[in-house]
Amino acid sequence: MLCRVTARLSLDDMAGDPIIDLQSDHYFMGEALRQAAKAYAAEEVPVGAVIVREGHIIARSFNQVELLKDATAHAEMLALTQAEDAVSDWRLTDCTLYATKEPCPMCAGAIVHVRLARVVFGASDPKAGAAGSALNLLQFPTLNHRCEITGGVREPECRALLQRFFAEQRQRGKSEP
Repeated sequence: MLCRVTARLSLDDMAGDPIIDLQSDHYFMGEALRQAAKAYAAEEVPVGAVIVREGHIIARSFNQVELLKDATAHAEMLALTQAEDAVSDWRLTDCTLYATKEPCPMCAGAIVHVRLARVVFGASDPKAGAAGSALNLLQFPTLNHRCEITGGVREPECRALLQRFFAEQRQRGKSEP
């Protein structure tokens, strides 16, 4: 027996329902957090990054410094290289980078050079952040390009992952001979 139910909802009925916006900063930061979780599982500093162009993720990566034995293998740097390959150009003028932690000076320099339109990050880095915390290379007046910056997106989740990782690292250091 088939039963057909027809529901008519007004906008007032839907006001309380959460709508997943697949184009939102919240959504894309969630994708970066998934990358950070991969770094965490690999015992790397848990930072993840994705690059978005026209609403689509064109690159995704996580920190791989220890894995690759390469000090430049930050999530942002690896994602920039992937994005350049994806668009067949070194210029990423219509792209947005989502990173779970504020970019460091090295990454910020690369971001300026590829001319990203926008950078969105989760946790700020008061000691070494180069998107406004310790310094702001992304909007430095004498450089050839400046990026729009949005910080603090899903900050509690991003910060908690970093804090948990470093707490575990300190604990391991105390328990090893």
